Amino acid sequence: LLERVGIAERRSQIAGSLPYGEQRKLEIARALAIKPRLLLLDEPTAGMNAQETLQVLQLIRGLRDELGITIILIAHDIPLVMNVCHAIQVLNYGKILAQGDPQTVRNNPEVIAAYLGQTKAPIASA
Repeated sequence: LLERVGIAERRSQIAGSLPYGEQRKLEIARALAIKPRLLLLDEPTAGMNAQETLQVLQLIRGLRDELGITIILIAHDIPLVMNVCHAIQVLNYGKILAQGDPQTVRNNPEVIAAYLGQTKAPIASA
């Protein structure tokens, strides 16, 4: 599992001594240890720099595609969501604003107003 999440070389280190991004990868590995069919990730890239975020994005995609795990992703990182998810549900103050594939959600006027600003902002692709 440590190899799968990209931290095998750190196997002898104490978890608390790992850099923040690697600690988050370790948390994902721990969750995978029970071989879940569904994995809930709450803000998996919060506090990460761009490189760490890209690594986690690639990890999540790999888990989804290679292991066939259903992943529920709770995140405010719009590029992450748009690049990882097949189906998206957007909430605003606890109410569903939009749901559908990334393109449908990206073009929804309510989502644009609530999360992207009044004009369409380009969504970066990884």
